[in-house]
Amino acid sequence: MHKRTRRTLLVVAAVLLLLAVAIFLRSKAPPEAARLLPESDGIIYFNLKPVRTFLRKDLKPPKRVPEYQQFVDATGIDWERDLDAAAIALHRMPDPNGPNGPVAYSLVLVGKLTGQRLNSWLDGHANTRETYAGHTIYSIPSEGRTVRVAQIGYDMIAVSNFPTTEQVHSIIDRHRTAALPFSGSTLLSEHYHDVPLLALAWGIGQVGLPFSESGSIRIFGLSLPLEADSTIVASVTPGLPLANSAHLRVEEIASSDEVAANQAAALSNLVTLARSVTVPLADNAPNRALKELLRTAEVTRKRNRVVATASVSPAYLGELTNGEVSEAPATVPGNNASK
Repeated sequence: MHKRTRRTLLVVAAVLLLLAVAIFLRSKAPPEAARLLPESDGIIYFNLKPVRTFLRKDLKPPKRVPEYQQFVDATGIDWERDLDAAAIALHRMPDPNGPNGPVAYSLVLVGKLTGQRLNSWLDGHANTRETYAGHTIYSIPSEGRTVRVAQIGYDMIAVSNFPTTEQVHSIIDRHRTAALPFSGSTLLSEHYHDVPLLALAWGIGQVGLPFSESGSIRIFGLSLPLEADSTIVASVTPGLPLANSAHLRVEEIASSDEVAANQAAALSNLVTLARSVTVPLADNAPNRALKELLRTAEVTRKRNRVVATASVSPAYLGELTNGEVSEAPATVPGNNASK
């Protein structure tokens, strides 16, 4: 073999190796939308393209209110059809009873969302505008807050209702370094490795903030034995074969093994009690979905981590997202769930 041929083969092999390493690193990296989020207390991410495929037969299109229909007509954007992914940062507010409420949001939305028609709509609804790093940020009043919106890429929109501009500025700044696969916030760097591979939706950090009420987390009318500031890693992954089931997993990282043991015991008791109190609920689709979720729920503990898992079919998952569950009692008799 000639030296030139050997050298060419070595160069090709090196390029292929570097390409394989790059692909591997990219597969382990957080999604780009999540990497753009600013520092926050919690992150929630949805990959909606496979979710729409996964639940395509079970999701019912919601009824459109007139205001939303006007938005669709004006911009040509239909969130149900055009939104492919959403990354949400949760920011705890120092005064939960203040004008900004307990939590603020910063979002990066991905899909067929941008364009001049959207710019025209934003311009018509904004009360102020700001140019930052070549991007126009529109400030739109909404329910006592200011929502700032900017198109940051051909398929990306940044949105934040944080009281100041720093969060949307941070998203725009991070967009400049988006090619770096492991860039992102501190929270993402510390806990993304805990998210299961192939998760369609996941949350890390204090993801209980939107559901917190008087210091506790309430879902479907049940008060969970978790605090709103608990560090949680939650995820939804498809089962095998695909479209046969969805696996829900919630992991709490407790401050010590002892705290985790108490949390696991309290959560196991709550699951048992919830199964009983949901028996008499009306026999409608959302309630059947909730009962199926509770029937498959399991709670385990390993050192300072408490893991709750459950499985649900796509049909049941679609019912959970389409309807309202009859509220269970606010406090379950005998539930001693607090730490």
